[in-house]
Amino acid sequence: MTITQAVLLAGAAVLAGIVNAIAGGGTLLTFPALLAAGIPAVTANATNTVALFPGQMASSWAYRSHLADERRRALVLAVPSLAGGLLGSILLMKLPPAVFERAVPWLIIFACAVLALQGQLKQLLSGVRHGDHPAVLWLIQLLVGVYGGYFGAGIGIIMLAAMGIFLPSSIQHANALKVLFSLLINGIAAFYFMFAGAVLPVEATLMAIASIVGGFIGAALAKRLPPAGMRGFSILVGLYAAVRIMLR
Repeated sequence: MTITQAVLLAGAAVLAGIVNAIAGGGTLLTFPALLAAGIPAVTANATNTVALFPGQMASSWAYRSHLADERRRALVLAVPSLAGGLLGSILLMKLPPAVFERAVPWLIIFACAVLALQGQLKQLLSGVRHGDHPAVLWLIQLLVGVYGGYFGAGIGIIMLAAMGIFLPSSIQHANALKVLFSLLINGIAAFYFMFAGAVLPVEATLMAIASIVGGFIGAALAKRLPPAGMRGFSILVGLYAAVRIMLR
């Protein structure tokens, strides 16, 4: 890793930490930065997953009181989260790299669309309540887990939408579960990627530290900056990356 690559990756990770603290969508900054550093797509995705894991651990700890209230649902839905995350990470490693490389721009566009519609999804959460549907949510969580293990950008927003519709809990409790399941999905994927030797440890460590720094900065800025602006910036970066990948 050259000094230029280190600066690029650290800068993207700091910015991603800020964006995640304010609006979400930091993966749309770190993953393209890894590609721009000349790292192959599969290795970039695996390294990115490991780099994001420490920040998710901190977020889960912050929600521990809400998770204690949702212990039963947390245990039930932890199963499809782990199973889906493992399956998705195995698919990433076992399928030919060309499959992932062809899918990457469309996965990024999908993540950008989910991020762009975040406001509408939040409105849906506040206005729709159909009671507790564990079987439906279990299946949705399994599919989200597969997507998270394979790529993962935008999984938090997807999970929050599903839980808001199918669970009677408050939005704060749903968000706590979302944070926990994101940790489980990315955690098991991260361990599998490290076991498979697909992670660049120096790059992952650098980005993990930088993203934590960015998270602290973002927490301080959260009350001053408009989330829509930060979210829009992430979407533009993601779309730019998707177009570049399609054209290369």
